[in-house]
Amino acid sequence: MASNKSARIFCVNTHEYMDVPLGTTLYEIYNQLKPGDITEVANAKVNNIVTDLDYAIFSNKDVEFQGMTCASGMRTYGRSLFFVLSKAVKDLFPGGVIINETMTASGAYCKLEIGQELTDDIIQKLRGQMKTIIDNDFPFVKVTAHTDNAVQLFQQHNHISKVKLLTCHKKLYTTYYLLDGEPDYYYGPLLRSTGQLKVYGLERYNDGLLLRMPQINNPSQLLPFIKQDKMLDIIKEQKEWQKIIGISTIGELNELCRNKRDAINIINVSEALQEKKIAKIAENIKNKSSVRLVLIAGPSSSGKTTFSKRLSIQLVAEGIRPVAISMDDYFVDREHTPLDENGEYDFESVYALDIEHLQRDLKALFDGQQVELPKFDFTTGKSLPSGNKLKIDDKTVIIMEGIHGLNPELTKNIPAEMKYKVFVSALTTIQLDYHNFIPTSDNRLLRRIVRDYKYRNYSAEETISRWSSVIAGENKWIVPFQEEADVMFNSALLFELAGLRTQALPLLEMVPESAPEYSEANRLINFLNYILPIKIDGLPPTSLLREFMGGSTFHY
Repeated sequence: MASNKSARIFCVNTHEYMDVPLGTTLYEIYNQLKPGDITEVANAKVNNIVTDLDYAIFSNKDVEFQGMTCASGMRTYGRSLFFVLSKAVKDLFPGGVIINETMTASGAYCKLEIGQELTDDIIQKLRGQMKTIIDNDFPFVKVTAHTDNAVQLFQQHNHISKVKLLTCHKKLYTTYYLLDGEPDYYYGPLLRSTGQLKVYGLERYNDGLLLRMPQINNPSQLLPFIKQDKMLDIIKEQKEWQKIIGISTIGELNELCRNKRDAINIINVSEALQEKKIAKIAENIKNKSSVRLVLIAGPSSSGKTTFSKRLSIQLVAEGIRPVAISMDDYFVDREHTPLDENGEYDFESVYALDIEHLQRDLKALFDGQQVELPKFDFTTGKSLPSGNKLKIDDKTVIIMEGIHGLNPELTKNIPAEMKYKVFVSALTTIQLDYHNFIPTSDNRLLRRIVRDYKYRNYSAEETISRWSSVIAGENKWIVPFQEEADVMFNSALLFELAGLRTQALPLLEMVPESAPEYSEANRLINFLNYILPIKIDGLPPTSLLREFMGGSTFHY
């Protein structure tokens, strides 16, 4: 029993209780316990809320230490590494700006604005300064201050995007960090000191910087370099448009959302931009007279289904007759589904599909034969005849969407000139501020939480519990083929997080504190609280967002 001068903690890693003096930090507890399952500690969960290791214990708590081999630990590593890069930029180029734009498969893609062309010499200087900062093992010092004082500090340091974010956040106190006297603000904990940043890289890529990150399963090795030029081109195009309308960060979006007329205008403009992109894709398909099969792929909750329906409408307007074939109807019978490393059915695998059956039907259709399409019964796990017979002519284009649409194994017997491949993903381009990007996976997870609750009767807790396996499947089966697309379509809408907020927050708040998923729910709640809500009454019934939030005129 803990005394009035001590507190009792339960360490989840070691499954043991420990009495500690009031005010003991998590780092001091970690050094006493030394849990063997962690090589390098990054942060800890206290009552299932992620915090840094300087957190002091003043009452009984559950504590779970986390290393670099989990998503939360790697996020902490990434934030800390970017702070070092930002400090290096300030040291070498006072007045310069570094923008953490997005996360790629290899690390963080950043833009550097220093008033001169980016050269190999500049990269080399930044590498050297980062090494100096890391070698000095500077601590990341946490400071809690009145928000007004924090805003004033960031104003003095010309961090205007942070000023706008914190001004809208309306919290009485704000926590920020200091690195060798330089202040910065991150929506998550940092490491204890720069000396923990042992594995990283910095190189020129596209027209910016690639801050290379370690592998989550093997933190001693860098992530392999994967070219994602097409994805970055789409992001660049979107950001140029955002600059024109003056909305690059959540702080700027919040300022706009305060005015109902401005909010409605940004909805209308965003929707019009997407429709213009879809119409252009339809025009491209028409201009390629040999195309008979349009393959639409993308990760979970990217809006593939609505995109395919809207593309079909635009194809009709171009004089083309689209016919949809569902890839999901080509699943193998349940007992033939491949198993993952845990012995569970791997529905994300391309081999969960009856590839031979699909190839046979496509060949027959393109040869002018009539085909009876299958229908997969998800209740029994069996493929059944559908009674739906299909025959196409030279005015018909088959539309087929699914996560494996770009995998060459699926349609290897179809000549390349007959195929048009589209990759759809929610490439979130708006940022919290210049140093805090919004992960595209967070955007998709929020979409899925809202949709799963509304249409599938799944709780947010259940959706979050499945998300890590969904991401693992995407990294294995989807990401490697995305650059094979003829065109990429960004399904993220500039305003959508402000729209999702109202429906997502109550669902996240229902996740119990005792659930392992609570830490992720709490992170998302904190994130959404930065964003002012926007009413979606004026959202068109054909909007891609309606697929998740309801009110669509499309049948799903």
